[in-house]
Amino acid sequence: MGLLKPTFAIIQDTRKANIEGKYPLKLRVIFNRQNRTYSIGIDLSKEQFEKLFSSKLRDEWLKDVRLNCEAIKQKAEEVGSKIDEFTFDKFKDTFFVNPEEQVKSKDVYKNFENYISALKSQSRVSTADSYTCASNSLKKFKKKLTFEDITPKFLNDYEKSMLNEGNSSTTIGIYLRSLRTIYNQAIENGIIAKELYPFKKNKFQIPASRNIKKAFTISEIEKIFNYETITGTSEDKAKDLWCLSYLCQGINLKDLARLKIKNLESDKITFIRAKTQLSTKANQSAITIILSDKAKEIIDKWKNRSNNPDDYLLPILEPKVTPKREKELIQYTNKLINTYMKRIGLKLGFEKMPLFYSARHSFATVLKRSGVSTEFISEALGHSNLATTQSYLDSFEDETKKQYANLLTKFN
Repeated sequence: MGLLKPTFAIIQDTRKANIEGKYPLKLRVIFNRQNRTYSIGIDLSKEQFEKLFSSKLRDEWLKDVRLNCEAIKQKAEEVGSKIDEFTFDKFKDTFFVNPEEQVKSKDVYKNFENYISALKSQSRVSTADSYTCASNSLKKFKKKLTFEDITPKFLNDYEKSMLNEGNSSTTIGIYLRSLRTIYNQAIENGIIAKELYPFKKNKFQIPASRNIKKAFTISEIEKIFNYETITGTSEDKAKDLWCLSYLCQGINLKDLARLKIKNLESDKITFIRAKTQLSTKANQSAITIILSDKAKEIIDKWKNRSNNPDDYLLPILEPKVTPKREKELIQYTNKLINTYMKRIGLKLGFEKMPLFYSARHSFATVLKRSGVSTEFISEALGHSNLATTQSYLDSFEDETKKQYANLLTKFN
């Protein structure tokens, strides 16, 4: 019989509500048929807790709370696994650096670490890397940082310093939105008072990213489809994968790479987006893509010749790939596609280059210009809200705007 191991779970203690009618969440540790609970500094209503681990969770704030809970649980599991002869006292002394403060650390970078740990536990490597970059950038500007330090003046000084170093507004915006997420979690965890919130219109506004036009017109897309390549070459593969993304509801490269043979059924593909495929979710809402003849032709041309339904559909990823290796292979494939698509764009005389991600934007924009509803496009893209879809929808070309303007005075 193997050694007994502790088990961990996040529970809600509903014995006594606070003045807001919310109940505390606690880390429950069970070992040798005994259990202990430890407060984790998060309070939720019963309704919020019921939704917390739901497969259909849409509330962005609750998603952050869930990640925070998962980070705490993961840390507990790591600590528990390293204790040779487990006791609750040993666990408490190791898990809580300061038992009095428990997990309510005012250290901004420690909160970043917890969030990044939760992201990695869900194999969200790219998002974790983005938060790591944000944390490193802030640490370079200020070595030690508490939530009380984050004031409008601090944020303005950080932005000015980043601009002086040649960073773009887009990069600064990404880093500060990451910081804002961590700050919002700290408010909900009772680490910092919400009255001190610095990300307000009358205090500090995160610089908006410049909306670069990514979509291509239907005539430009036709030129890409008609561009002749030598069969079997890297250029041929790059063009085919770009076209396949466009034909398959703008599927992104990670989702395309993760498709298994079992996801393909004659004239359709059914899958769950990697972005929403969290470890605690079940019965996910699937996306169905009806394949055109051209899409089926491309898939048949490049697909793996295997009878195993769990093998990858396309030769992008390796069997039993780790999250880190998966990221490397997807980045390599993306770079390869973009290298050859740039060459194709130059040969076709395009002003902007048809990088892989532009296929997704082009899919959405072409449908919108054809009169398809934003709601349908949102569902096809797998977005959880219409605001995200709207950012994908490119503006009409100047010529179209001129035509519309002329209609205003087209009397009789």
